Amino acid sequence: MTTGGRAIHIILASALIVGASLAAAQDYPTRVIRLIVPFPPGGPTDVIARIVANSASPLLGQTMVVENKPGGAAGTVGTRVVLAAEPDGYTLLVSIVGSLAIAPSLYKLDYDPLKDLTPIAIVEQSPQVLTVNPAMPSSLAEFIAYAKRNPGKINMASPGVGTMPHVLGEFLQLVSNIKFAHVPYRGAGPAIIDLLSGQMQVMFNNPSVVLAHIEAGKLRALGVSTDTRFAQLPNVPTFIEQGYPRLSATEWLGMLAPAGTPGPIVQKVNAAVNQAMQTPEARASMQKLGVESRAVTPEEFRIFLAAETKKWTQVVAEAGIKGE
Repeated sequence: MTTGGRAIHIILASALIVGASLAAAQDYPTRVIRLIVPFPPGGPTDVIARIVANSASPLLGQTMVVENKPGGAAGTVGTRVVLAAEPDGYTLLVSIVGSLAIAPSLYKLDYDPLKDLTPIAIVEQSPQVLTVNPAMPSSLAEFIAYAKRNPGKINMASPGVGTMPHVLGEFLQLVSNIKFAHVPYRGAGPAIIDLLSGQMQVMFNNPSVVLAHIEAGKLRALGVSTDTRFAQLPNVPTFIEQGYPRLSATEWLGMLAPAGTPGPIVQKVNAAVNQAMQTPEARASMQKLGVESRAVTPEEFRIFLAAETKKWTQVVAEAGIKGE
């Protein structure tokens, strides 16, 4: 075959691939879409994934079903289920910053989220709230002073090694020159129980986990990690206000597909998710959890994920955080 013939062959093959992708996207979806959550049922990621499934299914004309695949460091079992799936839009991952942007710097993963997954949509973002048992001091400054007088005697709970609550807690110790005893749990539920009982004294977490306890006076909030005050905790100052700008961060949850998923399918799911999260029902459900939806394009999510990965890689290195 001549050089010109090979070029024509490549062009024709590429055109056939593009045409097939467009045809698949026009028909998509024709069957149930699996949303893989790499964490146990009942946790924040699972709850929000079910809100997405219920809200987006009517827009796509097919049912989205949530499948929980917990296990492995930072949700690696569920993530691998998606990595092994066909890139056809019928097996999607719903996961969090800890698994996608923090875990790669803590563990020797056999995959790279930036290369092996295709970002679709950011479902929600929320602050991290620093909460303490009410027996602790009532302000961040007083709490830090107390911690300095009692190095290593304050127990810090987290929902697991490598989660944002863990990493932010380690970073707080670094920037304020204090020392906690870190106690990782298998999820936020049991950690909160021990924080309420006083066995643990401090914990970072998102509002969906702690808001009701704060409002009931069973926990005390000392700071929020967003740049501006959180609407549902208007009297709690930000860390920036209190002189700790490096603790500015948001927990987030995103939807991703296996690498190679056709662009038109990614765009169709992105549009459905963004629209679904603006429905009154979804907004009300999210508000109860203390989280907010965020509509971005797949490309904006890709850029955001790369920036978050760089940020948390630096934090992990600076704070000397180790994986399990």
